[in-house]
Amino acid sequence: MKAIVYEATGPSSVLKLQDKPITDPGAGEVRVRLVVSGVNPTDWKSRSGSGSNKLPAPKVPNQDGAGVVDQLGSGVAGWNVGDRVWLWDVAWAGNEGTAQEYVVVPAHKVVALPDAESFDTGASLGIPALTAHRALTSNEDGPDRLSPGALAGRSVLVTGGAGAVGHAAIQLARWAGAAVITTVSGDRKAELARRAGAGTVINYRSEDVVQAVKAAAPDGVDIIVDVNAPANIETDLQVLKPGGTVSIYAANPGESLNVPIRESMTKNVRYQFILTYTVTDGQKEHAVAAVAEALAGGALRVGDDHGLPLTRFTLEQTAAAHDAVEQGAIGKVLIDVAPAP
Repeated sequence: MKAIVYEATGPSSVLKLQDKPITDPGAGEVRVRLVVSGVNPTDWKSRSGSGSNKLPAPKVPNQDGAGVVDQLGSGVAGWNVGDRVWLWDVAWAGNEGTAQEYVVVPAHKVVALPDAESFDTGASLGIPALTAHRALTSNEDGPDRLSPGALAGRSVLVTGGAGAVGHAAIQLARWAGAAVITTVSGDRKAELARRAGAGTVINYRSEDVVQAVKAAAPDGVDIIVDVNAPANIETDLQVLKPGGTVSIYAANPGESLNVPIRESMTKNVRYQFILTYTVTDGQKEHAVAAVAEALAGGALRVGDDHGLPLTRFTLEQTAAAHDAVEQGAIGKVLIDVAPAP
């Protein structure tokens, strides 16, 4: 099979297309034929590493993907060859990612992809949707798992609503019944956030964010899903409801957050830092189940019409796909691994 492999960390040029033997699944494992691989910031950051480290073994990049079940290992029930599926955390703590034609994964990392949904949607879930779910359930008195109505009566502010996590947070929050406010940096991104389902969209470059958020949520917002806490912290504290939560899921290397202590104390603010790979097993199970339910209900959609434009590359162009994400491509970057069956 064809696979993208890197043997040392560094720039995208370390990624090479190679022939690789197909591996049979072991007990409790499933082999999936990939159709689409999704690229996230964590993929290029992991590949970049320190820039010169030789790896103990060759590594295939990318955590997210979608395809069809190709072979079942012993003891695996509930799946049939040909079933459409999406995958999560594939490359975490291992060497096998989704930038290859076949991948073997533990059965619990395989989730049904409804017939009505595209492989593009399946490859766009994973890290963004699971991160968004944890961000939306990190409030002290909030639900552990999202479902229709679980956030009814609550207000959510999503900063950077045109990004992949922001897009998923808007869709999941709306599905769960929350009033959704988002901030963006321009008119194009504002339109995308509206298509995703945000009720109030604020251009932070031309509008007074505090005033606009307070107009939409006079009592303050319950949860802030924040892509850039260092830049937003003062605004966050002004619009957050007492007892509210700031969920922080992104940072640049070496970046720190200076927290205004007195202002945070006054409102009894909770700061929740999130890395989806290292949440508890229970939190991950809740997230996967809720995302699967939202997907089956038609609440998670991708593409320009739904606020998440898709940029496509071939498997041979994986290096360019990584570069596109690193350079801040709007929407979702996908790799076409093989034709859909």
